[in-house]
Amino acid sequence: MQQLAVQTNYNLKDEIKAYWSARAETFDEQPGHEIFSDAERAAWHALIRRHLGDGEGRKALDLASGTGVVSHLLDDLGFSVTGLDWAESMLERARAKAKARGRSIRFLMGDAEATMEPDDSHDVITNRHLVWTLVDPAAAFREWHRVLKPGGRLLIVDGDFVNPGIVARIAGRLATVLARLGISDKRPAHGPGKALAETHRSILSRVYFSEGARAEAVAALLREAGFSQVTVDTNMRAIHRAQRKNFSLLKGLERATQHRYAICAVK
Repeated sequence: MQQLAVQTNYNLKDEIKAYWSARAETFDEQPGHEIFSDAERAAWHALIRRHLGDGEGRKALDLASGTGVVSHLLDDLGFSVTGLDWAESMLERARAKAKARGRSIRFLMGDAEATMEPDDSHDVITNRHLVWTLVDPAAAFREWHRVLKPGGRLLIVDGDFVNPGIVARIAGRLATVLARLGISDKRPAHGPGKALAETHRSILSRVYFSEGARAEAVAALLREAGFSQVTVDTNMRAIHRAQRKNFSLLKGLERATQHRYAICAVK
């Protein structure tokens, strides 16, 4: 039975890797992934500073770094950044972006749940929209605790993408009605597409947080992994306000009313 469970987890992780590899082509074209305004960039900088402070040369490990969006934010603030991702197509775009912008960010292939990084080697670990995909978050959090230096900080940015609030439910239903009437909601054109959207739903139904990655559940697992000073920050208003200009009215309402958060924890 244990062998079967390991094989099942391996297959699911393989699916997740393939999914994000396929998403790489249009990832930076989608609002909410790449940053499209100075106002949004400033809002992200403020969030990072609020929990991590300025970099001052400290070593940061950006897990599931994708095309390097958060890695660049950290680099802006003076961190010495290594981005880790397991999708080669994401890494190709991240490296090209860093080269075009003249940044010295390192991008390496690796598994965020088993980083292979040395003990006590990083001052900061960050990730955005990774936790909801984790097959074994408790093991991942222990791994991140191991990699951080004593006193190092972990910053998670994530959300519950399973249980929409009432405003989001109403917005979603209204969008469906408008679509049936042939009225466009003017949503971004570069989403995952129907086939990948189905894959996304399938993956989401089988990961650990299949019922939604609620902040309190994530925080509890972080404490069990040995982290202290675990704080939950749900003040994402400045980021959502800046992003709203690139979303339709309904999509902006949906995003702003989702359970999205940042969690900071200390080793």
